[in-house]
Amino acid sequence: MSYIEIMKNIKKNQIDSVYLAYGSESFFLQNIKKELMKKVLSGDEDNLSVYDLEETPIQEVIADAETYPFFGDKKLIIANNPGFLKAKPDKLSFEHDTVSLERYLEAPAEYSILVIIAAYDKIDERKKISKLLKKQATVAVCNAVKEQELKKWMDTLAGQLRITIDHDVYEILETELSSNLHLLENELTKLALYVGENGSITKEIAEKLISHSNSSSLRLVDAVIDRDLHKAISIYKDLEKMKEEPIAMIGLLAFQFRTILRVKLLKQKGYSQFQMQKSIGGHPYVIKIALGREKKFTVRKLEDIISKLTDADSVMKQGRMEKELAFELLLYDLIQAS
Repeated sequence: MSYIEIMKNIKKNQIDSVYLAYGSESFFLQNIKKELMKKVLSGDEDNLSVYDLEETPIQEVIADAETYPFFGDKKLIIANNPGFLKAKPDKLSFEHDTVSLERYLEAPAEYSILVIIAAYDKIDERKKISKLLKKQATVAVCNAVKEQELKKWMDTLAGQLRITIDHDVYEILETELSSNLHLLENELTKLALYVGENGSITKEIAEKLISHSNSSSLRLVDAVIDRDLHKAISIYKDLEKMKEEPIAMIGLLAFQFRTILRVKLLKQKGYSQFQMQKSIGGHPYVIKIALGREKKFTVRKLEDIISKLTDADSVMKQGRMEKELAFELLLYDLIQAS
């Protein structure tokens, strides 16, 4: 079952006895955990047990699952870091008796909900215990949303919030928030409160309300590329009100321009977008945006911009000029350089 299907079932109180949630997307893992806590415990955490399987053997967790709850009808048991599911488990001071888990999976306790959380990209599906979990448990693969799936994910969130998203808003959401699903959900919730039930999010509303502090470097880069000093200063002044530090902003700008330079150099070597992503290790949308921007710069201009950022960083850290003035002069220099 997909993450979305599992969450729908949990919200409808269709709770299964055993869950395995694994993957690298913490947003999905945390949401499954939070929703189960809400539905199973109803605010009463006396029947909640949380274990770290790097410190506690699985047989102790199973013993807890088989013990009748002292309060209420159901107990929730969350077991994190099941290293025994990895191809190469970490060395521990004890051994996991996975046979006890195998037996439990054949006949789970009616009064316990066991949730195994594996924050790993993948598990070793060749292992007997992995095969049994996939057969007997409800399995949620919680890996990062792929580029082609992001629009569907946003539509799902919008549907849950009972709002619609105008076509030209997707690009704003993708470039601003796609690498952080926690932030994406928070921002869509805020937009939903603004437009109300059955309301529509327009480009103007999105640009007005989305918190840009996490993606301000992208907007500043756009202003520099557009040679729009007024817009660049305006963005910076907004960031000042949000207590953003000029030195931190230099770091973010430097990251963006270094990424553009690296993408340009890799493109010259014939790399595909996927190969660039693997080489650089960035989010797909970071690479996609950089590919759209690299055409507007020569390698020499990008190196010049990065040099200016390095010099401004040094000036600020050494206290040779007031930070705010240094940053405004930097923006002017960057726009001239582009």
